[in-house]
Amino acid sequence: MALGKDYAAQECSMARALEVVGERWTLLIVRDALYGVRRYNDFLVHLGIPRAVLAARLQTLVAAGVLDKRPCAEAPRRQEYVVTERGEALWPVLRALGAWGRDHISGTKSPRLFRHAACGTELGAGGDCPACGGPVAIRDVEMLPGPGLDPDPKDPVSRALARPRRLLQPVEVDPV
Repeated sequence: MALGKDYAAQECSMARALEVVGERWTLLIVRDALYGVRRYNDFLVHLGIPRAVLAARLQTLVAAGVLDKRPCAEAPRRQEYVVTERGEALWPVLRALGAWGRDHISGTKSPRLFRHAACGTELGAGGDCPACGGPVAIRDVEMLPGPGLDPDPKDPVSRALARPRRLLQPVEVDPV
């Protein structure tokens, strides 16, 4: 029996979510968008994803309200993809999946560290601030290079993401 292409017969909220974010590249695109990647070419360079796949995944994420497609501020003829509130709600999922992968699959040191920008404390496993005693909004999360990050990344997007930065802030890629 052939595997179906969707989860239409499933009466499950997880199955509905997988209809939007369950494709191979989709969560990596959302991850990069949360990190501040907004331009098509930057997604393309950083992920090494085929153009047709990237275009299809971005279209799906826009249609689902996870990303919003807007004219780019610096070049209005170009488009950028901005994370919506619905997309921001995926942050805890991506954080947990990344930690699970680090702890149970790759067994490597963390390539990125996340801390509460207000007090500088590294976030707890659930995305909370141990020092302040509560959850940290995604806009108050600072991302820093961790001990597992490549110290000399080859592509300009990876180099930009290796600098300390707040999540959701647009990536500024240095010209090559």
